[in-house]
Amino acid sequence: MNKRKIINDPVYGFISIENELIFDIIEHPYFQRLRHVRQLGLAEYVYPGALHTRFQHALGAMHLMSRVIENLRRKRVEITNEEAEAAEIAVLLHDIGHGPFSHTLEETLLHAVKHESVSYLLMKSLNQHFTGALDLALKMFQNGYPRKFFHQLVSSQLDIDRLDYLKRDGFFTGVAEGSIAVDRIVSMLNVWEDKIVVDEKGIYSIEHFLNARRLMYWQVYLHKTSVSAERLLVNIIKRAQYIVKSGGKLTCSEGLKMFLRNDYALDDFRDKPPVLQAYADLDDNDIWGGIKQWKTHHDPILSTLSGMLLHRNLFQIIISNDPLKQKLEKVRSAVSSKYKTLRSDSPYFFSWGTLTNEAYVSDANNINILTRKGKLVDVANFSDLPNIKAISKIVKKNYLCWPKNVSLSD
Repeated sequence: MNKRKIINDPVYGFISIENELIFDIIEHPYFQRLRHVRQLGLAEYVYPGALHTRFQHALGAMHLMSRVIENLRRKRVEITNEEAEAAEIAVLLHDIGHGPFSHTLEETLLHAVKHESVSYLLMKSLNQHFTGALDLALKMFQNGYPRKFFHQLVSSQLDIDRLDYLKRDGFFTGVAEGSIAVDRIVSMLNVWEDKIVVDEKGIYSIEHFLNARRLMYWQVYLHKTSVSAERLLVNIIKRAQYIVKSGGKLTCSEGLKMFLRNDYALDDFRDKPPVLQAYADLDDNDIWGGIKQWKTHHDPILSTLSGMLLHRNLFQIIISNDPLKQKLEKVRSAVSSKYKTLRSDSPYFFSWGTLTNEAYVSDANNINILTRKGKLVDVANFSDLPNIKAISKIVKKNYLCWPKNVSLSD
């Protein structure tokens, strides 16, 4: 069988797969599942083109990793073929633990389990399947490999993941602010004292990269309509969990039913193979299939919420710098009155919380600029870039959303 393939990617053009192990990993059901997990959750409710998947993103990240390694080798950084293969595999599989709708349902289906932890367990399972061929990739993924810059390429504030998702998300949403100079950034990366650094000539491309990330959060990832749609979906799943745990019946896939009925901890994923396997079978289709069935469920809360999401009758939303606690009480009372619900059931019809935008955080994992004089400088402290200091501040805003047919007027 020919395992050397060329994939036509709309963002980078042709992506070559020349490694047989990588081809086999891509063909594995764990990875193929990512074809059915949207990269941006419900952002398509705002940007109709945002239909790209974790599968596309993972392939793009692998492609960028190969280009970075090629560039570093040109700069006389010694990288063996085994290290190059492992780095590409590590970034290819970095998102394999994402569940349906990516980040949206982590708090409901996974609870206290991070998707990175599930990614690691699925990688370990793949490593067994491929008789230890992923040993080095696992070490890089977990930051257990002595050459630490490989882990930085997989997970840091200037990693391959961010380079691809900003470029890709900007492309598919049509938000021009997300377009970054990937070619320039890749060519400016270097290794200094076992750290990924940026040659001084690339400083303005990094400034643009950080600006793009900040803007993409407000315009796409934390867009008010995206937040509204995602909170509605979260409430649907919470209601479905309540019904199943109370002994009620729901029509949905068996895998989804497992995660509605049980609150699994990380130990369950680690020690109970059926749990990890069930999770590895879940994708967006399980959720949409369930919601279409639940639209006619006898539970009025579940059926109403499901119909709202299917017909894009989303929550209205307020995003504010000020506390919204006083308005929250008005929403709670108005919802109870409109839908004739018990006070304990009214939270299914609204949601509140905090949105956080962290474009750049100066810490031990900072982005270092390698000056022409051979010194490392945190990008936030580079004299030419006072704008980065402003970007470095964490911005938090409060949100509150509730059905459009619920009036708060006295």
